Amino acid sequence: MTAAAAVALAISFAPAAQAQTTLKASHQFPGGKGDIRDEMVQIIAREVEKANVDLKIQIFPGASLYKPNDQWNALSRGLLDMSAFPLDYASGRVPQFSATLMPGLVGSLDRAKRLNSSPFMTDIKKIIEDNGVVVIADAWLSGGFVSKKTCITSPDSIKGQVVRAAGPAFEQMLAGAGASISSMPSSEIYTGMQTGVLDAANTSSASLVSYRLFEQGKCLTAPGANALWFMYEPVLMSKRVFDRLTEAQQKALTAAGKKSEEFFDAEIRKGDQKMVDAFKKANVEVVEMSKADYDAWLEVAKKTAYEKFAKDVPGGKDLIDKALAVE
Repeated sequence: MTAAAAVALAISFAPAAQAQTTLKASHQFPGGKGDIRDEMVQIIAREVEKANVDLKIQIFPGASLYKPNDQWNALSRGLLDMSAFPLDYASGRVPQFSATLMPGLVGSLDRAKRLNSSPFMTDIKKIIEDNGVVVIADAWLSGGFVSKKTCITSPDSIKGQVVRAAGPAFEQMLAGAGASISSMPSSEIYTGMQTGVLDAANTSSASLVSYRLFEQGKCLTAPGANALWFMYEPVLMSKRVFDRLTEAQQKALTAAGKKSEEFFDAEIRKGDQKMVDAFKKANVEVVEMSKADYDAWLEVAKKTAYEKFAKDVPGGKDLIDKALAVE
């Protein structure tokens, strides 16, 4: 055998280089404009690429790949690889997820962080996984109200307003206080307020800024010391897709998720002030709920959202009890 033939034979039996896997990440939030949820996904993509495990993440922001409410079904079926996703958007399919947007259940960012390692979140993540999805990074966002009419403080202040609420539990509470409800994802609030379909909305501090709702509102109710609104908006991945990855790729994704959580934990604490500054700069009135306002809302929530969730959702009362048990 000639030397050239020997080399050719060796090459023919050499293992082929592993082809790069490209994952598609979809979310509804603006890209490249400082939205913290987009940045979490960007961090995961950068960290995975640096890990050199033949894995790349292609990001499709602004609902450019999937509409907001279509992402959960696509994830659970393995049609979409990854998403930064407000979990309560899937509560129509998995009603237990409404526990992650229950009025007054979280209260502060510190308590939200403690919830992440609690039996409550263990149960939620098992339900997520049972539905074919896994959590890559945890994220809880605080939020508030914006109105074109009057400042929303006490339950009486919302009577007669057409309001977008972020999920069934808030819808039930707000309707119980005398509001009319119009359901839509946060990406449609601006148009809803602009066209007169909405008088008011509640959503996260990040969305209030990144969707420029200060251009439509006359009054912002900031979270402040009495934050009624908290929502779980993790980075999720199709379990079917995750299980197909190599062990090195799975480890790289998990490590990247932790890195994005560290970023989120540092930045989210600045987010409420950034929101207040943006609205004040736009000459929008900014108020906060008093403790009395908060307590009054909580009484409405207990008689509406809490009661219905405990009665109608399998394991609902147990989930609420486990969340309330977290100090």
